[in-house]
Amino acid sequence: MRAVCLVDTTVFVEILNLPFMANQHATIMEQLKDKIGNKESLFLPMATVLETGNHIGQIADGKHRRQRAETFVNQVQLAIDCKSPFTSINFLEANDMRRWLVEFPNWVNQKMGLGDLSIKHDWDRLCEQNQRRRVYIWSLDHHLSSYDTGER
Repeated sequence: MRAVCLVDTTVFVEILNLPFMANQHATIMEQLKDKIGNKESLFLPMATVLETGNHIGQIADGKHRRQRAETFVNQVQLAIDCKSPFTSINFLEANDMRRWLVEFPNWVNQKMGLGDLSIKHDWDRLCEQNQRRRVYIWSLDHHLSSYDTGER
């Protein structure tokens, strides 16, 4: 069965080839090609979108910042419109945020932020919805890449 993949910020900045952040662009693009070829379901969590947008806003060169912002907007819009290999994950409900806030003080003991916590919850939900499929977080950060149900 096809795997379910959540794309972390560390990977999305590589796909967008952000200056001074991306150093594995070619490798990540080859991996993305393989994932698309394997018909994996690729999800863009809202945290990935927001964090990547923040990184783009911090690009020093105005011309590069504008170019990357336009590429970013195009890619996210295509995901929202289901015209991309990616599917966007919608914003959370207020009750979800309340549960996350209760969990957050213990979560930061692992030196991870609220964005990572939200991606972990997206992973939990997708695992529940896809019990017979591999569900994993595609990340260059070890703490998030460890969320993987393995082959099923």
